[in-house]
Amino acid sequence: MNWSVFYGILIPFLGTSFGAACVFFMKKEMGDRLQRMLTGFAAGVMGAASIWGLLIPAMEQVVDMGKLAFVPAVAAAMASAVCSFFIKREP
Repeated sequence: MNWSVFYGILIPFLGTSFGAACVFFMKKEMGDRLQRMLTGFAAGVMGAASIWGLLIPAMEQVVDMGKLAFVPAVAAAMASAVCSFFIKREP
């Protein structure tokens, strides 16, 4: 078994599990300001992950398209943002 792969999967798993456990056990004790700060931090992390983990690699794969190589990735990101807006909208 390749231990580097095991540790590479274990570290994010433990971080996610501990973070979820903290939120689960603190959800009634958490103040509104702390909750907003943590939500903003999580949104920033997910935004960075989507840019560096999805958009940039997608644009690198279609570099042979020339000047318009960014269009498919940006169109997908915009479609995702629009769908998220309508899904999360308050009734």
